[in-house]
Amino acid sequence: MLSKSRLIMSQKKLVGMYQKANSPLLAMSSAAVMQTQVLPHLPVPKLEQTVEKYLKSVEPFLNETELNHTKKLLTQFQSESGLGPKLQKLLVEKAQETDSWLVDWWLNVAYLGYRDPVVVYSSPGLAFPCQSFSSQEDRLDYTAKLISGALSYKTLIDSGKMATDMMGKDPLDMNQYKKIFGTCRLPGLKCDNLEYNPQSKHIVIVNNNNFFKLPVIDECGSVINVGEIINALVQITEDSQEAGPPVGILTSDNRNNWGRAYQDLTLDLTNLKSAREIQTSLFLVCLDKPMCHENDDNRTAASRQLIYGGGSSANAANRWYDKTVQFVVSEDGIVGLTYEHSPSEGQPIAVMTDYIMDHIAQDKSINKPDVAFYAAPEKLNFNVDDKIQKAIDCASSNIDKLGANLDMNCFQFNCYGKEFVKTQKMSPDSFIQIAMQYAFFRIHKVPGAHYESAATRKYIHGRTETIRSCSNESIAFAKAMLDNSKSANERVAALKQAVNAHKKYSIEAVNGFGVDRHLLGLKLTAIENQLPIPEIFSDPSFTRSTHMRLSTSQVATKCDGFMCYAPLVPDGYGCCYNPRKNDINFAVSAFCEHPGTTAAQFRDALEESLIDMHDLLATTQKSKL
Repeated sequence: MLSKSRLIMSQKKLVGMYQKANSPLLAMSSAAVMQTQVLPHLPVPKLEQTVEKYLKSVEPFLNETELNHTKKLLTQFQSESGLGPKLQKLLVEKAQETDSWLVDWWLNVAYLGYRDPVVVYSSPGLAFPCQSFSSQEDRLDYTAKLISGALSYKTLIDSGKMATDMMGKDPLDMNQYKKIFGTCRLPGLKCDNLEYNPQSKHIVIVNNNNFFKLPVIDECGSVINVGEIINALVQITEDSQEAGPPVGILTSDNRNNWGRAYQDLTLDLTNLKSAREIQTSLFLVCLDKPMCHENDDNRTAASRQLIYGGGSSANAANRWYDKTVQFVVSEDGIVGLTYEHSPSEGQPIAVMTDYIMDHIAQDKSINKPDVAFYAAPEKLNFNVDDKIQKAIDCASSNIDKLGANLDMNCFQFNCYGKEFVKTQKMSPDSFIQIAMQYAFFRIHKVPGAHYESAATRKYIHGRTETIRSCSNESIAFAKAMLDNSKSANERVAALKQAVNAHKKYSIEAVNGFGVDRHLLGLKLTAIENQLPIPEIFSDPSFTRSTHMRLSTSQVATKCDGFMCYAPLVPDGYGCCYNPRKNDINFAVSAFCEHPGTTAAQFRDALEESLIDMHDLLATTQKSKL
């Protein structure tokens, strides 16, 4: 038996061997990973501009005394003798020295340094249209076509022929697309790293907690065909009738727990080899067993399966949650993916989803194996000692608690879609956001701090900015709708003001002129330069306006899909939506531990609000005729 010191030396040697063989880009600046487009750099907003916008955004959460105190703090902060100008100068200097002053800070603060589990707290699921498999053969045929579609999409990305996303006349940064395949988060004791393996030539299939390496690209660049994939999948299912050790569930745990367990797990060279094959793969495909739906409909059941695998007794161990993309194909027809959020936002994943759905629908391949290509799947074994088993037991208990606390309600609102909103000459996204504000206020009778993700991809290495959807105008509209003394015309006027205010903020945010990323940059500048953290960050205006009781985003797919995730705060809601032509898919979440917020209650209020807003506009339109 090897001593622990020799095992560690062997471990390092093997890691080095895999890194050399797969040429990964490990723990590098995310801004240095991909070839850059010729795009402008993320601007640093003017200090006085951010202060003014911030002050307006916090007004709904403060009484007069508190607001006056906040004004005093901000006046002091931006004065010549205050910290603001000094921090602003340092931040501007940083921006002048790099492609993006935010990208690496954001990656580390929002993701790699965040120590709660990626499951529930960070990683979303994306549900594809539900399938009805008539047999195991039918399911494996679908899975093979899904894999073929994903590989075709990777080939398109690698070819450089993929059309550049546009926002009006502005081209958008395409780097996130290049990070979808081959990327993996590596666990650390205090902070994680990202590893990029874009030249990887294999994927990993997981069935019954057993992991298999499947080569899919040969040395000449030829891609495995559908028939050969089916043969491999048949062999994998036959070779995994017995459940494997639930090692994958370790990746669902608190990042510090997983970091320690990973160190112990990979002291065994067999385990290290298996882990490295998983980490360096292009993506995972998880063949799931059916889940008990209990009282859930198919959409809500899908959200649970794609977010946390349904728990330790279902499919939570049939995963490796560090991988950027894990496709899920369940026996009961639930299909979709789980994605680790740190390298990419939701929209590039959604674009990939539509591509794969089209590929499956149009696939006319003759499923004959290519004998010349064939490489048999290789089972990746894991050895589990008492220490690892204890970590598995801990992770299993933790994910079951997380899952039990997650309240989901996913549905299709089919009274109308974005086309109706367009006929009213309003932004569909802003309209839906104001409906959420109205829904929250009609339940809780207080303003709800409200996060919407805005993509800043018109800039090189752009990620997101926060749209603060709760505004004086959104609250005025909600109050008008609940005030029987208000006329229809007054309510319509309030709705238009709320929608226009949201649209204005949205345009500013996608252009890099929100307040939250700038404030984060100023705070991190203070920390890096060992300067005091400005008092505004402990003021009620900041703590209340950043306690995002509504965490929302639009992730649009053409297919009948939807993205789903958990709330940001214990007493909040998550609400992701896909506005289509004549319907809107919603995924609503809450935490069971807070009885004052339930997903069903928010769904009901949201549907009622959307109908109220439609009827209001339809009625006033008729009265004008």
